[in-house]
Formats: sequence, structure tokens, C-alpha cells
Amino acid sequence: MSVDADTVRRIGRLARIRITEEEVAAFEGEINAILGFVEQLGEVDIEGVEPMTSVTPMQLRRRDDTVTDGGYAEQIVANAPISEDNFFMVPKVVE
Repeated sequence: MSVDADTVRRIGRLARIRITEEEVAAFEGEINAILGFVEQLGEVDIEGVEPMTSVTPMQLRRRDDTVTDGGYAEQIVANAPISEDNFFMVPKVVE
């Protein structure tokens, strides 16, 4: 796949990037080089390669999903200008 000058202009417009006529040729070459590299990656044999989430093998640390805090809502809303039933009250902003 290759990109022409019209496609470069369209990409610039979609990305809301101002591209001058002098820059179009340079961007065209850069984008085509990137696409060529991506095509090379498609040729790599990955048969038998396990997907990985990190470059080093590791296990995620897990913890029990238990409540370890809370029970003092009155203290949290104590400094609020307006509160009701332990909820912050704010002015209406949408009609």
C-alpha cells in the first residue's frame, strides 16, 4: 500500500494539521516508509510465539476485594458548604 499526495492532504485535513504544498512530498515519503515497515512486520513468522504483556515474565499481584475503609461519611462532608444525607450538594448547572 502506498500513499499519494491527495491522501496526504486528506490525512492532514482529518488530523487538523496544516500541511503546505512544500511539505506534502516529504510527508508522502515518510508515510510510505512507515507503511513499508508495517508490511515488513506482516512477513515475520510468529507461529508458536505466545502473546505477552511484558518483556519479562511476571504474575500480577492479586488481593481480596474487601472493603478496608469507610464508615465516616459525616467527616467527609463536614467541610462541604452544603450537604444532605451525607451527599455533596452542588448548584444546578443544566436547565
